[in-house]
Amino acid sequence: MDFLELAKRRYSVRKYQDKEVEKEKLLNIVEAARIAPSAVNFQPWHFIIINDKEMIEKISQVYSKSWFSKAPAIIVACSDHSISWRRSDGKDYSDVDLGIAIDHMTLAATELGLGTCWVCAFNSYQCHTLLELPRSMEVVALLPVGYPLNESDIERHQTQRKTINEIISWNKYKN
Repeated sequence: MDFLELAKRRYSVRKYQDKEVEKEKLLNIVEAARIAPSAVNFQPWHFIIINDKEMIEKISQVYSKSWFSKAPAIIVACSDHSISWRRSDGKDYSDVDLGIAIDHMTLAATELGLGTCWVCAFNSYQCHTLLELPRSMEVVALLPVGYPLNESDIERHQTQRKTINEIISWNKYKN
């Protein structure tokens, strides 16, 4: 399948089959993140793969939606601020770097027949404490992973996305 078809197939999956995700597939997903570009190639990330049912129940306490605990695996995506690159004005690029890596993971999962959903509205303090992370690490997103219960509607982009002309300008910003 070509890239645009793959990108159109990816969607936020919130219903998963009751089926374990194979370790090889989880490692393949994280490999996609490992090879993602990062500012100055600092790679300021760390990923915690949770596939133990008891640990999934514990991590589910940081996010209140009931569907979350039904995912057979969760990848916790962390930024390490002690090694992230900073622009001359002080902007920390770890969130940008991790965003690219997570996007690589969501697309790799889709290609493997799996579904994901970026989860960012969680209790970060509670998550940090539960995972016993060092002070320099920040949990940026939780990525549930599993076999989707439903298929994506690849035509949804025709009505649910802005048109190309609404999102581009040529040579300078237009109003």
